[in-house]
Amino acid sequence: MGTFIIEGKQILSGEYHPSGNKNAAFPILSAALLTDEPVIIHNIPDIGDIRTMLAIVADLGTEITYHSKHSATLQTGKLKKIAPNPELFCQIRGALVLMGSILAREGRVILTIPGGDSIGRRRIDTHLAVLQALGTDIKFNNQFVLTANKLEGIDYLLDEASVTGTENAILAAVTAEGTTILNNAACEPHVQELCLMLNQMGAKIRGIGSNILRIEGVSSLHGTEFTIGSDYIEVGSIIGLAAVTHSEILIKNAVPKHMRMILLVLERLGVKVLVQGEDILVPANQDLVITSDIGGMIPKIEDGTWPSFPADMMSIALTIATQIEGTILVHEKMYESRMYFVDKLIGMGARIVLCDPHRAIVQGPSPLHAEPQGISSPDIRAGMALLIAALCADGTSKIHNIRQIDRGYEHIDEKLRLLGAKIKRIK
Repeated sequence: MGTFIIEGKQILSGEYHPSGNKNAAFPILSAALLTDEPVIIHNIPDIGDIRTMLAIVADLGTEITYHSKHSATLQTGKLKKIAPNPELFCQIRGALVLMGSILAREGRVILTIPGGDSIGRRRIDTHLAVLQALGTDIKFNNQFVLTANKLEGIDYLLDEASVTGTENAILAAVTAEGTTILNNAACEPHVQELCLMLNQMGAKIRGIGSNILRIEGVSSLHGTEFTIGSDYIEVGSIIGLAAVTHSEILIKNAVPKHMRMILLVLERLGVKVLVQGEDILVPANQDLVITSDIGGMIPKIEDGTWPSFPADMMSIALTIATQIEGTILVHEKMYESRMYFVDKLIGMGARIVLCDPHRAIVQGPSPLHAEPQGISSPDIRAGMALLIAALCADGTSKIHNIRQIDRGYEHIDEKLRLLGAKIKRIK
């Protein structure tokens, strides 16, 4: 699985270039299946999960021509199968968005149970319910079999603002007969990018960026050229890393319009940045002090659907808080197993009380010490959080199972070495 060996307490500096948004790449690659014309996609992140997604799409019959490791043309003349490769499909959660596009194109799709991070139950009932409302018959017997003779527009209220549920509904509805109105739709940046790309392909989607989408079905879509935006979760991770290592880092193409809530919460932790056009500068040697609530009460960080603080930033925020003066309550509402990595931080010297599966009280700053025997990365975001902890800890740490980090952060060790980090990859 691989190991990182990290020497902590290094001051970093320089420019950091984030990769394309992983969570946008999944539905965008899926959308390319909705036309038999070429679709050119730029800024594809070169990470484990997306390489798996590309392998799944190629196995379905899509011809992929790579122009570089970040750009490719996808052309799907005819699908060879309606069932994504189960061995590949069970490795990643993001491939679930193939449900809507294959169903729209072929009228039938067969799926195994999807994989992904072990951060708690991740229901797909919302996906199935909206597709059923669009006219899909669903059967389940250790695999999902979805069949639709004709998809028809609906006025529908999603029972939760599920990101991939919304994306599957959009992918199915853009070529359905009539008009579909999705209420309580997710509106994260990756959902917005999917809609923008589909509109470039000839779809008619209005309300992009809001929680009500109006989709007028069209008979067919055509090819396009689209560039995936930077990964705002990666940007937030590097801002936190810069702050706790007292480093000055300029993050290029940092999508400030997607960073507003993240910057607001980080500012509550005492982290300040300078927005310079499309770039974000994190100054060195900041006074990292938590801002208390009125009356000196303990403040709280909590996640939620967009535009709330992203769930994928919670592990990062908790780790940052261990290095900030003050006390804060971290409340992870969405996944009941995401916070179980905190025992590894406690082992490094962090002062954290895990109240229950969803809440932790963090008191900082805590001098962290290295874990020479090694700690294992349980999921993508916890893995990055542990990497941040190791970089500000005293001594040399080992992080095992770095495949998890590689699934979400492109060549992170190479990028950090360019900033001056002492990090080695051992295979």
